[in-house]
Amino acid sequence: MRYLIWCVRIVLFLVLLGFTVRNVETVTLRYYFGYEWHAPLVLIILLFFALGVAIGVLSCLGKIFRQRRKIATFRKKYSLTEEEHG
Repeated sequence: MRYLIWCVRIVLFLVLLGFTVRNVETVTLRYYFGYEWHAPLVLIILLFFALGVAIGVLSCLGKIFRQRRKIATFRKKYSLTEEEHG
């Protein structure tokens, strides 16, 4: 199973490497008020993907911390001694 996972990783890496090599042309992003940014297409795609991941993680942090706080209060409220637990 471990070899299969490594084979999938290698194939995925080669596909992404091929995508990178084929898309090195510079593209222009046009912003408001006449601002422009010139960068390779792959860099722009990678940047926006990373930005999306960061926003997704940050949106989940509030819920995670809320759940951790709730678990801590339940543990304090229903604390069991070692003899009762097992």
